[in-house]
Amino acid sequence: MESNNSRVLLIIFLLFILSAGGCFRYSMTGTSIPSDVSSIYIPFFPDQSNSGLGNLSDQLNEAIVDRFVNSTRLQLANSRGNADAVLDGSITRYDNRPFTIGGDEETTENRVSITVQASFSYTNNDKPEWENKRFQNHANYDPSANPIEGENNAAQSALRKIADNMFNEAVGQW
Repeated sequence: MESNNSRVLLIIFLLFILSAGGCFRYSMTGTSIPSDVSSIYIPFFPDQSNSGLGNLSDQLNEAIVDRFVNSTRLQLANSRGNADAVLDGSITRYDNRPFTIGGDEETTENRVSITVQASFSYTNNDKPEWENKRFQNHANYDPSANPIEGENNAAQSALRKIADNMFNEAVGQW
């Protein structure tokens, strides 16, 4: 008799857990997006850093859109007026400097550092969640291997890290 009561209690407990699971928000990315937020507007982030790299803004926008739209259920809005959330900003600084010097006083590794200033807001709120927040990241490359490709790859890596940081900062509010 004791064994049957234990089984019944276990079954009731498991049913409760399974039915309560539908009450929680869950996503594969570990984020929890409010049900009333379904779209985000991400305007072009201009390169104001004088980086000399023609596609830096394109790379940043691609990384941000990939992180916010392809990793969540959010849709990309084509205007501020059609969006539930807005993420905008600009690339403010770009540095490409020697990072490691070898025995012959030659650079063995360069570091690309990029700074982006951004703001995030919900369109139904008067006050932004965060405004003019600085995001900075870097990546290293070997300038002796293929300096142009190395610099471009390092810049792309730093921009992806910045996009990840912006995403984490925004979804941390959710």
